[in-house]
Amino acid sequence: MEYGFPLAIHPLATLNAILNAIAAILLVTGWVLIAQGNWKAHRAVMVAAFSVSTIFLVSYLTYHYLVGHVTFGGQGVIRTIYLCILASHIVLAVAVPVLAIAMFVLAFRGKWHRHRQLGKITVPIWLYVSVTGVVIYFMVYIFFPSSNKQAEAATHENIQCPSLV
Repeated sequence: MEYGFPLAIHPLATLNAILNAIAAILLVTGWVLIAQGNWKAHRAVMVAAFSVSTIFLVSYLTYHYLVGHVTFGGQGVIRTIYLCILASHIVLAVAVPVLAIAMFVLAFRGKWHRHRQLGKITVPIWLYVSVTGVVIYFMVYIFFPSSNKQAEAATHENIQCPSLV
């Protein structure tokens, strides 16, 4: 198996991975800042994380509108691992905008106790989605890019994520 950077990676796919990585770094930074009691810096960093994630969402939707579905090229066990990561990523990604907006509403209203409670759920989910977004990028575009032959084989293969069956 040959690894390398394929020439056909759409720039928005790479931008999406970069935005996810930046969001992850900002989320961890925000977590550290609030743990240190620096709420002003925490607020600024979390607004930045939300902004980066919003830009990501626009870029992601634009990319998939332009490119459509991109097939994973890996087969066998790695395909099953990929599908499990992808399934958990998608399910949790749907919740992130709702949770993030709820966090901002609670903070804006000064409901700090509820903000902290929801943050203990929201930040790990948001961080997981951001990190797995980068992992999925590397799996699909760098380590296991699809070829026509692999894509054909994948459509005839019925692999399901065992935890979702």
